[in-house]
Amino acid sequence: MEGVSANSGQHRVVIIGSGFGGLFAAKSLSGKDVEVTLVSRTGHHLFQPLLYQVATGILSEGDIAPATRDILARDKNVRTILGDVHEIDIEARTVTSRSLSQETVTPYDSLIIAAGAGQSYFGNDHFARYAPGMKDIDNALELRGRIFGAFELAETTTDPEDRERLLTFVVVGAGPTGVEMAGQIAELSHKTLAHEFRCINPRDARVILLDGADQVLPSFGDRLGGKTRASLEKRGVEVQLGAMVTDVDGSGIDVKYKDGSTQRIEAMTKVWAAGVAASPLGKLVAEQAGAEIDRAGRVQVEEDLTLKGHPEIFLVGDMINLKGYPGVAQLAIQGGRYAAKEILGRLEGKEPQAPFVYKDKGSMATISKYSAVASIGKIKLTGFIAWLAWLAVHLMAMVGFKNRVSTLLNWIITFVGNNRNERATTMQQVFARRAIEDLGEDAFPELPRTGEQEQRREAS
Repeated sequence: MEGVSANSGQHRVVIIGSGFGGLFAAKSLSGKDVEVTLVSRTGHHLFQPLLYQVATGILSEGDIAPATRDILARDKNVRTILGDVHEIDIEARTVTSRSLSQETVTPYDSLIIAAGAGQSYFGNDHFARYAPGMKDIDNALELRGRIFGAFELAETTTDPEDRERLLTFVVVGAGPTGVEMAGQIAELSHKTLAHEFRCINPRDARVILLDGADQVLPSFGDRLGGKTRASLEKRGVEVQLGAMVTDVDGSGIDVKYKDGSTQRIEAMTKVWAAGVAASPLGKLVAEQAGAEIDRAGRVQVEEDLTLKGHPEIFLVGDMINLKGYPGVAQLAIQGGRYAAKEILGRLEGKEPQAPFVYKDKGSMATISKYSAVASIGKIKLTGFIAWLAWLAVHLMAMVGFKNRVSTLLNWIITFVGNNRNERATTMQQVFARRAIEDLGEDAFPELPRTGEQEQRREAS
């Protein structure tokens, strides 16, 4: 066990998480008379809103996940530690993280927890094996392997039922992520891959968008939700609302509708874009402090984003339950900056800031090339204008000039034509298509296998 901080006498700020909240908090503390340690389980800052573009071959993972050390290289008072935080002692004021076999204990004077959220399967965690979420790079690369691999396997399959199952794609969740994912799979099949196969017609692919709600994009309002649904259906996406998923396995998905009817959808590729669960670190500190947590694991924080009874601990982003604020990137960014400013103000003897108030800068979602919806206050945009606004906002929100240029070039290639440069899948990604294996070791002999799989197959 190693202690990291050799306290220089400066105020020690520990930040957990390298997402929007953690990164913007660190940047706000850069160059100040504080000692900052950022602890993160990954070595990159993930621009999560564009994960679906990695999964569908538009962008590479490097475009949306620059190295955290590179971003903070010039911030001399900020140190980065790679490690998975598994213990926070709010009385001893220490954070314990682990990387491989190395355990690190980092003391703090102020703590900012910006650990974000993961995918929620509403108590059915076994669904994750067959329907990956859209929360990290591993998910996106696994889905890339599953999506492109499904077309490849369909090309060599002679059984009509297997082919139909391989060419059926189900997206669960009709929020922004689900809408964007369904739209891109439809565009991929109807345009990018349309002329590349000889034994199948990729345009025959069936894309289904499921949600238990009564409309698409509920948070955008009836008008934009209705336009989004119409646009998706025009592009060949089947939208099924009032649909609750009751089971998921390797070969398909079971659905129950509000009228009591049920349906089995045979589909090899499933994407889970429904529900979020806050990082378990929120529950860890809430239990120690006696703070309340909601069903999604979000912590009820004070109006200055601090933990009940512990003004030295701030929680930001997806982890907080405050005034119904949405778990979006802007909430994390504004919260991270607020927490940093409050810490600096205390050190300078200033009066506390006014209570934190989230400034809603609007919501956007793309449907497909040249089509999007945007809700910015009273302004509602659809179609090409909304799409241009979406491009500009997301491009400017990315961290680093190199990533903006690379992303812009990839967008030009994809949107001017129909090509997608990032379609390579590795053996690791192919192996990630675990749902295919559940049909049996001999169902698709053309699927590459690991040595362990091959041994099991031969033994059977």
